[in-house]
Amino acid sequence: MTLPSTPLSLVVNGRQVGPIDVPDNLMMVDFLHEYLNLTGSRLACGQGVCWACTIMLEQPDGTRREIRSCITGAHFFAGQKVTTIEGHAERDADGNVVALSPIQQAFIEHFSFQCGYCTPGFVTGATVLLERLQREPVARADVERTIEEALAPHVCRCTGYVRYYEAVRSVILDTPGLVVG
Repeated sequence: MTLPSTPLSLVVNGRQVGPIDVPDNLMMVDFLHEYLNLTGSRLACGQGVCWACTIMLEQPDGTRREIRSCITGAHFFAGQKVTTIEGHAERDADGNVVALSPIQQAFIEHFSFQCGYCTPGFVTGATVLLERLQREPVARADVERTIEEALAPHVCRCTGYVRYYEAVRSVILDTPGLVVG
């Protein structure tokens, strides 16, 4: 038996991928893992509830939003630009990490993970939040609520929320222009 397949082309972490024949019903997380060897986005619940599989999808206006790759088919992303957790850090021409993103660095400094399984989703969610705050700064009094609302969908079974939130708060408060007042 052969699965029906269609060629898929997209941009992943700034690199053109495809066309590659991909089964029509393959989920994006499986495409990333099995076809591109990008295993940072985690398959946890498989139902879109925990958000460990989150990747960023670039919108037509250049902004990015979170999207759950375990419940979204790979072909949904045809012609689109996505960023996985592997694409957050700055890399040199050989692919070696030369600098972590501010959120990644803060997570390390605050030891914001326990088992680490949900961490890629939290990093992605926090990154999308920071990008939003660059466009729409928040009042200092609303920082806590803003973080809680942005990261609320993400589930950590080890209950590492306090450290995740501390790391995100530190980046928001230390980055000029994200907070007003």
